[in-house]
Amino acid sequence: MTTDDMELVREYARHGSEEVFATLVSRHVNLVYSVAMRQLRDTHLAEEVTQAAFIILARKASSLGPSTILPAWLCRTAHYAAADALRTQRRRQSREQEAYMRSSLNEPEPDSAPWTEIAPLLDSAMAGLRDKDHSAVVLRFFERKDLKQVGAALGISENAAQKRVNHALEKLRKFFEKRGVTSTAAIIAGAISANSVQAAPAMLAKTASAVAVVKGTTASASTLILIKGALKIMAWSKAKTAIVIGLAVVFAGTATTLVIQYQNHVKTRTNFPKSAWATAGSADAPSALASVLLDASRGDGEKLLADLSPGMRQKFRQQFENQIQAQGITLAQLIAQMGSHWSSGVQGFHIVSQETNDDQVTLHIQPNGKSRQQTFTMKMIDGEWKLHNFKDQ
Repeated sequence: MTTDDMELVREYARHGSEEVFATLVSRHVNLVYSVAMRQLRDTHLAEEVTQAAFIILARKASSLGPSTILPAWLCRTAHYAAADALRTQRRRQSREQEAYMRSSLNEPEPDSAPWTEIAPLLDSAMAGLRDKDHSAVVLRFFERKDLKQVGAALGISENAAQKRVNHALEKLRKFFEKRGVTSTAAIIAGAISANSVQAAPAMLAKTASAVAVVKGTTASASTLILIKGALKIMAWSKAKTAIVIGLAVVFAGTATTLVIQYQNHVKTRTNFPKSAWATAGSADAPSALASVLLDASRGDGEKLLADLSPGMRQKFRQQFENQIQAQGITLAQLIAQMGSHWSSGVQGFHIVSQETNDDQVTLHIQPNGKSRQQTFTMKMIDGEWKLHNFKDQ
């Protein structure tokens, strides 16, 4: 049960017991590994993500509250780490996530057709659920708890747990339907329950536990990069929640304390010299913009195309269709030309101001080397930031 999980977490936080942490890893390693494999379809990367998730657990053990649903927390952490790994992989391979995953799925068993359609989309769908809905799905279908156990973990009745599970399933069904996967809530529930968790490699639990209990000091460089990226995404997720809470309190007329606390605890980097673009990463909107501008300065059209949101790509195709045909070039080549032209002479930028609206961040920047400010809108899509709009001021 979840209570036992958190008792072990607290005991580990107090005493640093390797045996206690190994118990936690053995309980949840299959769950974490399965989340990573669904997104990455690469056993080596999935093992690295699994290690990263448990290292983060070891580091954050003392800060987790007693009401934390550990399997759900690990699912989100693994999703963030896998998203960062996939982002790095995309930049190296210039592939779209869904196309990549669909092309490399294992051959389905005769009765698993619904799962082959659901699997590539499941973790993005889960990431969009609110915490209580997310926890309900994890407990009911990933952990295979009965409704009484789900209710006890969430602090609600069995009947209320049933309603929450049904509500979450309906949200998942609608998410899949919008992406061309039509099914019923019952079929989705059955597919997730039967296929969502697979056995991790035999030695992974031992390896992950050994690396995690020393807080990742012996982890590989690539694993440490995954941890850094995942922690940034986790911090952004918390920041979004803080912003929403702050706005709610503003409307209630008592915002001062929360807004001050938010400003004191969430520090946003504002200066991005060109020399730092290559290491900026893309775990938050400003850093992702720096990575986009790096691709622009290098004239890398394929990467720039991958940096754009689907809506932005479609906008460019429609706006420059005649120019592309007249010049006999591809959209990527045109964007490369535009990016090189824009970035010519730019030696960095600093953020003048920014606004956050749900999954979008609008950044008003002053490029070093240009007289006018520029406005970029970044949008979070499937766990990563994409350039969604741009205009001169």
